[in-house]
Amino acid sequence: MKTSSIMANNEEKTEEKAVKKAQNAAQKKLKALEEELKKTQEELEKAKEDLGKSKDDSLKLLAEFETFRRRNAEDRLNLIGTASADVIKGLLPVLDDCERAIKMLESSSDEAAKEGTSLIYNKLMAYLKGKGLEVIDAKGKTFDTDFHEAVSQFPASEEKDKGKVLDVVQTGYTLGGKVIRYAKVVVGA
Repeated sequence: MKTSSIMANNEEKTEEKAVKKAQNAAQKKLKALEEELKKTQEELEKAKEDLGKSKDDSLKLLAEFETFRRRNAEDRLNLIGTASADVIKGLLPVLDDCERAIKMLESSSDEAAKEGTSLIYNKLMAYLKGKGLEVIDAKGKTFDTDFHEAVSQFPASEEKDKGKVLDVVQTGYTLGGKVIRYAKVVVGA
């Protein structure tokens, strides 16, 4: 009986060792799994940060592209406007000549010349107005350096005429709201 009790005791010890060994192995495996889970969670957080950064970068790039596209369209319109402004500026002396011819023909008896010159002037002016040309109305207005260029001053006969445009020497024009030629004027002093 003693032997059987020793054997049973040995079997118990062997079973305890096997259980402890299995528990140690399970704890090691659990620890390894917890470390792997922690590592996976860190990788997930890093991936989320990278995704957020990539999203921000793509939104910034999209905004920059929209700005570029808008600015490019504005530059094209400005280029077209500048080109047409140069052409229209070249035609302003022709308008001046027509105005002078109309004034000279007022005292003439040649009705055909008056009519022809007026017709040419009106057609040219209508075309240019269609392109955005506007005459700067200056006579009798308060002198404004944004639209007028004073070529001389003349003593005003009345107090109300001081600082006002008394006469227009050369007509001024705007194109699309921008001055392309200042009105040359005589100002009351």
